Amino acid sequence: MKITRAQIYFTKIDGRTPLILRLWTDEGICGLGEAALAYGIGATGAAATLEEMLRRIVLGRDARQIEAIWSDLYDHTFWAKGGGPILYAAISAIETALWDIKGRALGVPVYELLGGRCRQEVRCYANGWSFRAVTPDEMARAAEQAVAKGYDALKFYPLATPIKDHPNGIFAHVSRREFDRDFERLAVERVRAVRDAVGPDVDLMVDMSAELTTDAIIRLGRKLEEFDLFFLEEPVDPFDPDAMKLVAERITVPVAAGERLYTRYGFRRLFELRAAAIVQPDIGTVGGIMETKKIAAIAEMYNMRVQPHLCAGPVATAAALQLDACIPNFLIQELYPFRVPEHFALVDAPLEPQVKNSRLAIPERPGLGVDLVEERVAPFLRADLRLDA
Repeated sequence: MKITRAQIYFTKIDGRTPLILRLWTDEGICGLGEAALAYGIGATGAAATLEEMLRRIVLGRDARQIEAIWSDLYDHTFWAKGGGPILYAAISAIETALWDIKGRALGVPVYELLGGRCRQEVRCYANGWSFRAVTPDEMARAAEQAVAKGYDALKFYPLATPIKDHPNGIFAHVSRREFDRDFERLAVERVRAVRDAVGPDVDLMVDMSAELTTDAIIRLGRKLEEFDLFFLEEPVDPFDPDAMKLVAERITVPVAAGERLYTRYGFRRLFELRAAAIVQPDIGTVGGIMETKKIAAIAEMYNMRVQPHLCAGPVATAAALQLDACIPNFLIQELYPFRVPEHFALVDAPLEPQVKNSRLAIPERPGLGVDLVEERVAPFLRADLRLDA
């Protein structure tokens, strides 16, 4: 089953840039993957890296040899060893597409290839509902609206403020240079307002996005303990797991981290220090589906749970659900359900609109369970690579 063609779609929708890969085989079977750099800076670099990897290492290979291809991408790109999100987002897209191909070829969902499912549905939390809110009262009203739509778990950013007049609701986090007592009080009041608005039965998570110094986040984290938070995410720079451990030891809120760590090797120190209670690998940047499953298995050994990070397009969501199905220590799945309809319309069966009461059924179609909608993705085609071209 030879890989003979690769199509790269660089989509641009409402301020986001999902980077989608479709691989074709000589048997006419295709598979989808996504490089999950749909926000921030780096998607353009990942697209170019992805194209080079496909030309030099992937085209012409047997699509069934997933581990062998991954190992070659790791060993023979040179920069993958010690590499970051641009390289691993590209590798993740390729690896995920190969699993999709294998599932379609065998007529089974990907989770059946990974040990079978442990659950038929997953609990999800909503992210993105607070992006245009500034004051504590605005955040409280936004939280009420998210709960009214059926979500019983919400994540938000008490250190963030929307960029003024930005049409896409892009927001910026306060930096360690700007953080002071006034912003600390605002952060606490934002969390207090949301908790008061939604009551005690809705789980709340706060994301600190690694912006503050260790002393500042410990002080703030202690002030947030009264609000019974589900977890506190990325309290400090992911390059400093020792500081992460210090925070975890000084506050009672469980610490979650891992969205900016890559491969099992990047998670090793976090595990060894037991610096987090919950790990958050992103399938679309960590190295793919199997790499995430390996990280989850190590986390299980350390009595940690897994909350897969997710902030990309609908192909990434489909991949996450397949893995959620077969992780014994799965905790909850992140979703961005309130994006514009065009974002989800890239695929034929987007998952976010299917959420009911914060729960999402695991798709049972072969492979990842979604196909591209041709007329939706066609305008975003960046490269169409063929084996003999």
